[in-house]
Amino acid sequence: MLTGTLNRLALATICAALLVLTACGNEEKSVMQEAKAPVLVQLPDFTALVAQASPAVVNISSIRARAKEELRGQPGTNEDRLEDWFERFFKRNPGPGPGTPIPDAPAMPAESTGSGFIISSNGDILTNYHVVAEAEQILVKLSDRRQFEAKLVGYDKQSDLALLHIEAEKLPVVALGNSDDLAVGEWVLAIGSPFGFDHSVTAGIVSAKQRSLSSEQYVPFIQTDVAINPGNSGGPLFNLRGEVVGVNSQIFSRSGGYMGLSFAIPINVALNTVAQLKEHGFVSRGWLGVVVQEVTRELAESFGLSLPEGALVVSVVPDSPAEEAGIAVGDVILKFNDRSVERSASLPVLVGQAKPGEKATVTVLRGGKEIQLKLKAGELAKQAHMQDQGAMTDAPAQSTLGLEYEDIPQSARKRAGVEEGGVVITNVRPGPAADAGLHEGDILLRWGGVKITDARHLQELVGEIDDAATVPVLVQRGGEQRFLALKLDP
Repeated sequence: MLTGTLNRLALATICAALLVLTACGNEEKSVMQEAKAPVLVQLPDFTALVAQASPAVVNISSIRARAKEELRGQPGTNEDRLEDWFERFFKRNPGPGPGTPIPDAPAMPAESTGSGFIISSNGDILTNYHVVAEAEQILVKLSDRRQFEAKLVGYDKQSDLALLHIEAEKLPVVALGNSDDLAVGEWVLAIGSPFGFDHSVTAGIVSAKQRSLSSEQYVPFIQTDVAINPGNSGGPLFNLRGEVVGVNSQIFSRSGGYMGLSFAIPINVALNTVAQLKEHGFVSRGWLGVVVQEVTRELAESFGLSLPEGALVVSVVPDSPAEEAGIAVGDVILKFNDRSVERSASLPVLVGQAKPGEKATVTVLRGGKEIQLKLKAGELAKQAHMQDQGAMTDAPAQSTLGLEYEDIPQSARKRAGVEEGGVVITNVRPGPAADAGLHEGDILLRWGGVKITDARHLQELVGEIDDAATVPVLVQRGGEQRFLALKLDP
């Protein structure tokens, strides 16, 4: 009897254990299945944003006079005559270059289209300057198909912005946001007229901020992957709240169409420009008075920098804030007002944001040491055209660098734009100089941090350098100056 009872208890225990194991297995299987289940992400719905914002986006057509163009033929040369050698490298005012308009050419009508958006109910419209540049007539078409002839209130070439006005009342306006609050990865949307297709909508994300595209621009661009094409220029870039955060301005393209790299002017920059245009009729920016170039890896090595960063000064404008502060050719500008200069194109953006007369601190690398210099920002003015160079001389000097160079005679210095010092390169053979990019006709002004006085001086400087060294050399070519990194063979 007892034995039967124990057997029944054992059987019951085994069954209970099996039930527990089965339940645990089912629970584990359920958890695993839940973990493997796809996660559904809700993409943004732009329909309400588009319905609300589209009425304030306009199509802009500009009709302008386009001059006839012709290409310049290549001048013939005669290597047997010194005059022809001079003309080949140093001739001044050689005539119109490729694509230069003929001054007296009869005008032909040309039409371009772009986009814009209404920022005030009484008819103020913001767009890109290049959309309306040199226009004889500007036509604005609204979403309700009404058309108006617009007046150009003002423009700013440096930021590529223009303010238009049409005679109308109670117009729909866009909501304006704060571009400083934009985050990389945030959704954005563009409305414009690509290829003339009015009110086309495209969307994407913010790819990067504070992009500097060229050393001549003063805009910290917003980079996106929103599809932007010709005709989108001047149109608004919206965030998900329906606020304008940028003005679509440029694309990076090898084909002329969208390739995934689009750039917009931050709306904060644009509104500052609009305010100055309304108040003064022009835009005032800070000015430093230097010409800079990019610091390459080789140049960084020659200056003792661990990374290629900063803006390398190749010339300083006389009587400029830079000259008064003591900034010198060969300095590498690392910071402006404690903000890092990551590359040469970053410097104009930082300086341009300073107000004329504002005190600033510039950190430069000189002789391997960082130096802080104090200055007052000047006011950006139009750059004067640099003079073309010119030189002739007699006996060439030679060096192990693969160079032949000569003194610049006094009679040629005015044309060369070099008051004193320097040598002219008369021949470049295969070797370190050719590898560095030096050309026949270049004028060498500095060797390392030393100003070259004449050919004999340069020969002494070359003899003093160590093997396997990298030397920054300042070169004048075509009226412009730049540093090249000359690396010697070990």
